Amino acid sequence: MKPDPFEPGSAPAAPQPARPAPALPPGWARYLSDLRSFAASPAPLAVHGSLVRVAGLVLEAAGLRVPVGSVCQLHPEGQAPVLAEVVGFAGDRAYLMPTGEVHGLASGARVEPLAVPVQPPHLGQPSHPWRRIEDRSRHLPVGPGLLGRVVDPEGLPMDRRGPIADVHDEPLLRRPINAMDRDPVRLPLDTGVRAINAMLTVGRGQRIGLFAGSGVGKSVLLGMMARYTAADVIVVGLIGERGREVKEFIEDILGEEGLKRSVVVAAPADAPPLLRMQGATYATAIAEHFRDQGRHVLLLMDSLTRYAMAQREIALAIGEPPATKGYPPSCFAKLPGLVERSGNGLPGGGSITAFYTVLSEGDDQQDPIADAARAILDGHIVLSRELAEGGHYPAIDIERSASRVMHNVAGKAHLEAARVFRQRWSRLSKARDLIQLGAYQPGHDAELDLAVKQAEPMRALLQQDMQAGAPLADSIGALQHLAASR
Repeated sequence: MKPDPFEPGSAPAAPQPARPAPALPPGWARYLSDLRSFAASPAPLAVHGSLVRVAGLVLEAAGLRVPVGSVCQLHPEGQAPVLAEVVGFAGDRAYLMPTGEVHGLASGARVEPLAVPVQPPHLGQPSHPWRRIEDRSRHLPVGPGLLGRVVDPEGLPMDRRGPIADVHDEPLLRRPINAMDRDPVRLPLDTGVRAINAMLTVGRGQRIGLFAGSGVGKSVLLGMMARYTAADVIVVGLIGERGREVKEFIEDILGEEGLKRSVVVAAPADAPPLLRMQGATYATAIAEHFRDQGRHVLLLMDSLTRYAMAQREIALAIGEPPATKGYPPSCFAKLPGLVERSGNGLPGGGSITAFYTVLSEGDDQQDPIADAARAILDGHIVLSRELAEGGHYPAIDIERSASRVMHNVAGKAHLEAARVFRQRWSRLSKARDLIQLGAYQPGHDAELDLAVKQAEPMRALLQQDMQAGAPLADSIGALQHLAASR
């Protein structure tokens, strides 16, 4: 009979040897350590403030300590909440810019910062040691579900086709790619526009400006590139345009076929300045998402000037001193921050080829925004009002336009043919007054005689109907044939 271990005087049972703990798969020990650190870290306390002043476009809140760029929610009594973003602070006062109507706000309204829920660590994520990080910045939807849709700067659909599926939220602001890690611009891009393909060849991943005054056909040119450019995805940002032009661009210029592979972000002129800036940033974030998926993206933004004007409104409202033509220094700092986010990605990955329209006030090419954009872009295409008034479409001024990467993406024969064409076109332009006055006499200048003889074929090469595309190979062939003829 076995002794009872609980009976007094009985001998204790011999201890069983401890079993060794099973070996964890690679990475699991670090993952469990991250989970323990996440559970032990304290959750941040919720903070809130109160509205103390409304002056024009700026709201002032007291008792709110959140970083610049945080999104807050204001609670007017008896009305729906109003979203606002922190754009600056002075002492214990935070300056906010609303994204909607402020009618009905009263002094003392509660101001609460919005926070994205903190996610626990994931297996394989290099995050050791783990700590809670609050992300109060704006997160908007991106993903393949946006293709074929028209959204506002908040990511909400404007096309009345129901909610958007197959999307997820990502932050608007991202760290740009290291310049040494980018794939260089080495491959030509077919835009479907003969004048650009032949004379201003664009490379995949290039950032180029479209400089034009009002009413010279820049929207039509953007629509032609949206329909005929060899790209996987097209992202169109309509920033600060008239509401009528938004629908006309989508239905008449972009068309049903162009919309199928496009995402349109529309921030009309009546939107608050913060939403206009957010629309440009959101369009860039969508393009970055598709580039990271390995796709080749065409980003069309109309216009970069409206983006700078929105920043000017915000900066002047919070007290930043004006500089050149009323633009504060922050405007010229924001432009390269937006433009540098486009371009090629990592080698073997996707790319963003970007066209930014720049409005030249009064056709002045020395406008401060135009001058700053010309310095940070990889080329400029100038549209001439004189050509547009003469019925020359697209009204591209070849003499004042340049592509800074054309020598990297075009062959020697192509470059030589473009040089010969430019030379003849320039001679013809300088002698146009003599020809119209009847003072031109053939036989004195052989090169000018040849330019006059080829005037109509050269104009035909640069003109194109908006409903017809011109492939890159055909454009180069027509240019070389014209340059070789005598």
